[in-house]
Amino acid sequence: MKKHLPDREAENDIPSSGPYDGEATEEDLWFLPGPPEDKPDLLAPLPRGEPGEHDQIEAWEKAQGAQALHLAQVAARFGALDQRLRLAPKGCRHRLALMEASNLSWLTGDRVSVDRLGLWQALRISASGDDTQALQRAGWAFRHLSGGPGPEPDLARFLNRREVEGEDPLSDRVAAWNALMQAAVNLHPIVRACLAFHLWPLSGIGSEGDILEGGAVSLRISASDGQGGMLFVPVLTGGAGRLRGGGEPADKLRRWLQASEQGIIRAMRHLDQLERWEVTARDRVAGLSGRTPPRLIEALLGWPLVTAPMAEDLTGASRAAVQRNLAWFQAQGLVQELTGQGRFRMWRVATRSVSP
Repeated sequence: MKKHLPDREAENDIPSSGPYDGEATEEDLWFLPGPPEDKPDLLAPLPRGEPGEHDQIEAWEKAQGAQALHLAQVAARFGALDQRLRLAPKGCRHRLALMEASNLSWLTGDRVSVDRLGLWQALRISASGDDTQALQRAGWAFRHLSGGPGPEPDLARFLNRREVEGEDPLSDRVAAWNALMQAAVNLHPIVRACLAFHLWPLSGIGSEGDILEGGAVSLRISASDGQGGMLFVPVLTGGAGRLRGGGEPADKLRRWLQASEQGIIRAMRHLDQLERWEVTARDRVAGLSGRTPPRLIEALLGWPLVTAPMAEDLTGASRAAVQRNLAWFQAQGLVQELTGQGRFRMWRVATRSVSP
């Protein structure tokens, strides 16, 4: 049987034209790289660098514009608080600074109560080495919130750090911080304070990014346009939970304004209680002779807790006169003794007894 063999010419048939025959078009050169504008992004899929600090100011300016109404409301409330403290006894501002420094210590993990901070600040009462360090940090914040020059325009002076140009690396970081705050001059002080609070851990100025120093700096910046009655906006008194660092500048500013507003409201309520107590106390001591009762009222207004040695130092009276007047205040329901002991006793104003 004869097999059918394929045609040899058909088997060896070669196409008359191929991809390399004739003039090749640009589409045919698939193996060559494309035009420069078509080059793929060959960078590794890693997080890219964040914009510089100065570049972020524009985002904060936009956030300020978006929160303009709320910012105006908070600024008006702070103006009222500032004016009120200009006319109030000096001890009221002193007490609010103690409260804010105590809240700031909770933000850093030290958790120093306002009563303990007040006693330590007046008498240096402490229990252990670790506790002393926490009290020293909180005391530093209290002193910088209650008086002295602010951090603008000289941060090194505020932190009590000598700036040596070109020698100390810290000097360069402080200079960069001052330049950044000057570049943010178009921001309202409350907004600029929020910016400073969130950028402080990145500045490299504090010891290991110490947030307590950054908090004190930011709080003083927030009141830089005030009239000297209140030296800071009581942001921490309004709740430290709103100061978490996540989110865009608009979110950070919104939480900062909420904390500022709540802090101012709580500060005003506290002042209302102290004012009612002061009116009642001065009315009841009007018939008493001597200078000790009025001075004792001022001491009780300025400190959350008062001991007999502390009152003796603040009033300039003898120990016997102080103890006699404190016993009379307690009998009148003006103060409350907290220890229930015969020695090492402590008193505080009894605001509940005079509340409406």
